[in-house]
Amino acid sequence: MKIILASKSGVRKQILDNHKIDCEVIVSNVDEDEVKVSLQSEGADPRLISKNLAEIKSIKVSSKHPDRLVLGADSVISLNNQLINKPTSRKEALQILKKLNNSIHYLISSVCISKNGSMIWNHSDSSELKMKNLSDDYLVKYLDKLKTETLLAYGVYQIEADGLQLFEYVKGDRNSIMGLPIKDIINYIKQYNK
Repeated sequence: MKIILASKSGVRKQILDNHKIDCEVIVSNVDEDEVKVSLQSEGADPRLISKNLAEIKSIKVSSKHPDRLVLGADSVISLNNQLINKPTSRKEALQILKKLNNSIHYLISSVCISKNGSMIWNHSDSSELKMKNLSDDYLVKYLDKLKTETLLAYGVYQIEADGLQLFEYVKGDRNSIMGLPIKDIINYIKQYNK
């Protein structure tokens, strides 16, 4: 069964490919910043923001492709239950890394599957990450290794690349940290296909 991935994330597509899930990418083009601002003004926590973004992306694409399963996904960083947004510049990326430095934060990955414009399943997974106590100089050198478009698209660290070196420990499923709690998705698809 071929599903639609409502995400432009190459990493998410790769995770699906690696697990032999046939998918077609159709980007939702949801204004994530607008949604985040709206949800934050209503007092939503990072987990709810992640869940709602995955759902909005999934439903938007699903309404245009009836009878297909559409997978929407979103990942956010939560530090002291506050949302850490993707950086909009290298300067901002450094500020975010300084905030996360020597701290525990959570990476929340949410997924939603929709059909005929309605959500039929969703799941959120939370991973705990503790960043090492690193010097500002080290953080600057780390960011210098990343291309700007990569940095702005995927956030301040790439756990699938060199990002692991920043952490004292990482507790959670690797695929979930990279953007897709694949085990839960596979379990749902198996149930759906019965």
